[in-house]
Amino acid sequence: MDGGQPVPSPLVPLENASADSSMSLEQKTTFVFVILLFIFLGILIVRCFRILLDPYRSMPTSTWADGLEGLEKGQFDHALA
Repeated sequence: MDGGQPVPSPLVPLENASADSSMSLEQKTTFVFVILLFIFLGILIVRCFRILLDPYRSMPTSTWADGLEGLEKGQFDHALA
């Protein structure tokens, strides 16, 4: 390598380093998307903790057989045809 030339870094642009300190549109969009994902993650965590603390509150009181009209419980072979 040459001893006198500095190696340019891809992380730090050489021109407009101090002139353009604001974020670009792509960075703003990514930042907003990440914030929305964190909000969604927080909502899911709160919901999971509420289900863990009181699991029977979120379950429906009716059973799967309440909605059957005209069919007896356990007669599935006639319903499939």
